[in-house]
Amino acid sequence: MTEEVEKINLDDYVATGEGATAISYTHKTRDTIAKLYHPGFEADRAKADFLTSCTVFELGIPTPKPIRLVTDGERFGAEYELIRNKRSFSRIISQEPERLQELSVTFAEMAKKLHSTKADTTKLVSAKEKFRRFYLEKNLVPDFYRQKVLEFIEKVPDTPNCVHGDLQISNVITDGKRTLWIDMGDFCYGEPGWDLGMLWSMTNKMDEQKADLVFHMKQEELKAHWNIFFPAYLGTTDPQKIAEATKRILPFAAVKIPYMYDIAKHFRLPDEAFPYLAKLFG
Repeated sequence: MTEEVEKINLDDYVATGEGATAISYTHKTRDTIAKLYHPGFEADRAKADFLTSCTVFELGIPTPKPIRLVTDGERFGAEYELIRNKRSFSRIISQEPERLQELSVTFAEMAKKLHSTKADTTKLVSAKEKFRRFYLEKNLVPDFYRQKVLEFIEKVPDTPNCVHGDLQISNVITDGKRTLWIDMGDFCYGEPGWDLGMLWSMTNKMDEQKADLVFHMKQEELKAHWNIFFPAYLGTTDPQKIAEATKRILPFAAVKIPYMYDIAKHFRLPDEAFPYLAKLFG
């Protein structure tokens, strides 16, 4: 693993995937894949994400090996170990819907293990501090909403638990032999609610078009996934306990949604969205 940025020739690669923030290119002869961020993402962002991936790999969390920082001369990113014949959990479910129960439970077990892993707090950022800085430094929300967010963040414990940062079933892949986490750029430490709240939002509030684009799944499949995942994660099917746990994670979603829109899309939510989001604080 190296921190030096190396220029690559895209003639040696084949574009194999596009996400909200980057395009992936598979090397024609080596078992590596380069992820180049879309124009507008700075080299510092690519480096920070790469170093985070290195820290996660060193913690022993199952994830493809990070190799080097790269650029095509205009865009920046990093190169990783290629997992051949891999499919994400969301892709598998879209193609084999009968495996929804199995993979949702497996995902819950993986999430519990991740959240119980002690983070290296000297190399990873605090989720609490990351979101606090976001709301203090960027003017992307109304004042009343910023106040609610900062009051909530102040009460959140800064625990040393690993937090994925983008916990969802498109970010788990398997080749049938290994099952790995991917997209580790937002990995941090803190209260697991930072992961769970956003996952609740993505599985329960995403529209049909985005559900298909991001997960290759239908809305009802995403909701079914959540309804299997969360009881398995909590270790209970008691409706009251599930309802209490759901209520507890909703404010985390309210904090993260404006952040995710800015990070992924450089997009400010319309003002009319904030009274609705404010209700998630209870």
